[in-house]
Amino acid sequence: MSYLDHFIFGVYPYIALSVFLLGSLIRFDRDQYSWKSDSSQLLRRGQLRWGSNLFHVGVLFLFGGHSVGMLTPHFVYESFMSAGYKQLLAMVSGGVFGVLGFVGVTLLLHRRLSDDRIRVNSKTSDIVLLVLLWAQFALGLATIPLSAQHLDGSMMLKLAEWAQRIVTFRGGAVELLAEASWIFKAHMFLGMSIFFIFPFTRLVHVWSGFGTLGYVVRPYQVVRSRRVGMTPRSPFGRS
Repeated sequence: MSYLDHFIFGVYPYIALSVFLLGSLIRFDRDQYSWKSDSSQLLRRGQLRWGSNLFHVGVLFLFGGHSVGMLTPHFVYESFMSAGYKQLLAMVSGGVFGVLGFVGVTLLLHRRLSDDRIRVNSKTSDIVLLVLLWAQFALGLATIPLSAQHLDGSMMLKLAEWAQRIVTFRGGAVELLAEASWIFKAHMFLGMSIFFIFPFTRLVHVWSGFGTLGYVVRPYQVVRSRRVGMTPRSPFGRS
């Protein structure tokens, strides 16, 4: 493993996660008026509904699947699910939702670049973000044929062990990627880079989506009805 490998897969993950968390907190504290999704729906609705829905369905499933699949230790599920079966499940479900997300982000990118009004009103970060997401979906789909060469789940276990060692601050993580294809590595690097630029883009509105879950456990507001026929009191005393 080269020094570049050690930096990208041993140091860069901590840089990306630090910027992701601290940057989001600082932006929320200092620049709340920019904390929004900047929807272009008012400019043109064409392609937005299909593109946005397909993209969100795909990316939310894949984010949850990657989080659970990569961060769950093998011993938790090995009693009822083999590594090979988990590998096959990840390939099928990831392929289906990866295609949905890829089609969605392609529609969104085409819409933003082909419509003059939307393109003029778009920030550079909007275009860059969509291009990076498009490339990330493409790389993710490209890993499926490679995963088919390791149906015993051996490579998947190494990738998951890398992620678990990173988040638990254990050594030896980089060495696990010695036999991984450059497509896997590019997919991982681009994923970390999206976390790195997260606080500087419209992606920060994702935090608000998770924040709305707090309303589920929020206590009811006490609303008192106004009495019928009651004359409101003048703020200047008796009238």
